Amino acid sequence: MSELSIQPPVADRRPVARTHHGDTFEDPYEWLRAKEDAEVVAHLEAENAYTDARTAHLSGLRDEIFQEVKSRTLETDLSVPTRRGDWWYYGRTEEGAQYGIQCRTAISGPDDWTPPVLEPGVAVPGEQVLLDGNVEAEGHEFFSMGAFDLSDDGTRMLWSVDFEGDELYTAHVRDLVTGERLADEIPGTGQAFFTPDGLSVVYTTRDEAWRPDTLWLHRIGTPVADDMKLFHEPDERYWLGAGITRSKKYLVIGLGSKITSEELLLDLTDLTATPQPVWPRVEGVEYSVDHAVVDGEDRLFILHNEGALDFELVSVAASDPQGERRVILPHTPGRRLLDVDCFRDFATVEYRTEGMPRAALLDYRTDALDAVEFDEPLYETYFSGNPEWDAPFLRMGYTSFVTPSTVLELELATGEKHVRKQMPVLGGYDSSDYGQQRVCATAPDGAQVPISLVWKRSFGEPGAEVRPVHLYGYGSYEHSIDPGFSTMRLSMMDRGVIFAVAHVRGGGEMGRHWYEDGKELTKRNTFTDFVAAGRHLVETGVASPERMVAEGGSAGGLLMGAVANLAPELFAGILAAVPFVDALTTILDPSLPLTVIEWDEWGDPLHDPEVYAYMKSYTPYENIATDASAYPRILAMTSLNDTRVLYVEPAKWVQALRHAGAADVIMKCEMSAGHGGVSGRYNAWRERAFELAWMLDVLGLAD
Repeated sequence: MSELSIQPPVADRRPVARTHHGDTFEDPYEWLRAKEDAEVVAHLEAENAYTDARTAHLSGLRDEIFQEVKSRTLETDLSVPTRRGDWWYYGRTEEGAQYGIQCRTAISGPDDWTPPVLEPGVAVPGEQVLLDGNVEAEGHEFFSMGAFDLSDDGTRMLWSVDFEGDELYTAHVRDLVTGERLADEIPGTGQAFFTPDGLSVVYTTRDEAWRPDTLWLHRIGTPVADDMKLFHEPDERYWLGAGITRSKKYLVIGLGSKITSEELLLDLTDLTATPQPVWPRVEGVEYSVDHAVVDGEDRLFILHNEGALDFELVSVAASDPQGERRVILPHTPGRRLLDVDCFRDFATVEYRTEGMPRAALLDYRTDALDAVEFDEPLYETYFSGNPEWDAPFLRMGYTSFVTPSTVLELELATGEKHVRKQMPVLGGYDSSDYGQQRVCATAPDGAQVPISLVWKRSFGEPGAEVRPVHLYGYGSYEHSIDPGFSTMRLSMMDRGVIFAVAHVRGGGEMGRHWYEDGKELTKRNTFTDFVAAGRHLVETGVASPERMVAEGGSAGGLLMGAVANLAPELFAGILAAVPFVDALTTILDPSLPLTVIEWDEWGDPLHDPEVYAYMKSYTPYENIATDASAYPRILAMTSLNDTRVLYVEPAKWVQALRHAGAADVIMKCEMSAGHGGVSGRYNAWRERAFELAWMLDVLGLAD
């Protein structure tokens, strides 16, 4: 029996009418939403069996790709230690183990700021194993670690775990002096971290719509039922988060919708006080706050977009945050300020310019911005792993499409960069064997859409002859797809595939306007930008429709569904991971997880007929062609316990596509995982190998 003769599962059509603003939509597959229904579970299992049968011929290729990834990976490895207090903290992995192990070793003295060089397979003197994820995961099909924190004096450890994939974590505390696991157990947490003295835990919980809405204080050794509510945010549009300033002076409570934010401060000396807002909440104004001490005065550094599309940085007196503002970095169109972190003598600034992420130091005395630069055309750099207020070194990360992830430290006294570690890529990887460049496509309205290209040079330069192309896109929430290295991507490029990223509107690559032009009532720009990028690659001789596959996940999965409807002839295959393809149904229902907060991103179709009509014009599930026989091959990936994009969206979409005549549509549903897919690095490699093998098959490279 040939694989094409295997029949796909066919779900019953049980129409349910949905009426809004005088418009009625008959949804034949809404009954698949009943997650606990045995018939629904059986249907999902039948989909998996069908997909297994349809892809059985790729099992050898999947194993081959998995082994390639293993062969490139130093499976027993260690991270660069980070100093916090009197300890060096680091993680390590061991060959054959799915999860990481968290460890520490003592510093040699107060002036010990150079991280010890750790060798894989070599015992670390004085090592203490703090948490072994493999032990935590025993007996569970799924395991995800959420919070991991240490008290400042290093005597207590906090960690939280999720065994379902629903992103609800249970927090635990251990005494690191005695090794005793304390009785404190806090279920249903999101964020969780110690107060600096290690005597209390601050944590968030969620409401019924999965929105973090309440902040709590748990005194270690007391019943969870006695925990004190520090703050509750009643507005369903706002998420709550919290953190402690590096100066250890304030607890910062952050409240944010998609377009508005507010931050409140609590002095850590009195967490029973009423949190005080830095600036009052103003619709459409976003800001973030950090604490600095400048010339002996407590100042708040505030990054905001009030009258400043790409944000500006100001400072105010901590004693009077709504008083006089001093402009530190004025608004500069095209320089999108992203983040500011304050240290004792300087601040770090991350920003975007000309479509690229950049990092710089800000001098408190002169307000001068000193960028940290690297000699590559496309790269990403950022500050990471700097818990100390006054360390003489500043930890940074650096990577590109061809440069493996690199950890370096900037010596503040000299400006010298010290490379502490570069991710090893075994098997003789040489970055000079690969090329990267950025080109532009012209969108229907004339906008120039950047496209990043990465390829193996031995197959020739892009455009010299038509090559198989893997085109990736996202385009929502101002999220940018920046240059980053992937060992898994090598399995595609080493077979001649060009990897391309379409930096479409709705993302943040080109500044805030790029985001504004791809959301709400301009959302169609995201889809037409991606189509323009694909057509540009065809018109310039880089690709052909017969040998181009598209991929996107989550909101990028919505993009994939929309592209399948707009330009089915442009791609040979489309991979849609956890795809948001039934967007209108979801955004119309405020009882579903995360819906209300999404109205600032997509618009509010429940109350606004214009938004309803606009969303209905592009939502993939409702715009499948009457005759979908010309659609490309489609693979949808989903997870039963996903709380962000429910499994029912791709399940309904796949059925509707097949009913309309799409010839080759399959779906894989992980039955014990969440939005991020399976847990464990080997499991994740196998899942990605499944996807890559399918794409190679689409591109004619599976043999």
